[in-house]
Amino acid sequence: QVQLVESGGGLVQSGGSLRLSCTTSKFPLAEYAVVWSRQVPGKEREGVSCINNRDDTTYYSDSVKGRFTTSMDDAKNTVYLQMTGLKPEDTAIYSCATDIICAWTVIAGRGVVLPSSQIGPWGQGTQVTVAS
Repeated sequence: QVQLVESGGGLVQSGGSLRLSCTTSKFPLAEYAVVWSRQVPGKEREGVSCINNRDDTTYYSDSVKGRFTTSMDDAKNTVYLQMTGLKPEDTAIYSCATDIICAWTVIAGRGVVLPSSQIGPWGQGTQVTVAS
């Protein structure tokens, strides 16, 4: 498995937008599901979204549903995470990884994206900071 490369993070004001990119030159991402997650230092990783081109489905954790959209550009071999309506609580390091399927469950009454047992290595991540 190959670590993916993330980019597109930055500093934005509350309510702003950013588009993150996840890519690799080693293999076609279209053959995999791609999971986005985020993590704040000292806290556990949180699933954000998953896209699976095999069945044309996307999944989102409730915390970002309606604000974030993930998509894949096969020609550029890039998966995007378009983030709108950003909130200070979205501040985190965002990482991506390949997976075999998109896994989704309910924890404490909220839908969350979870990595499967076949999740690949997380990339180094890109920092997203939302000012309040």
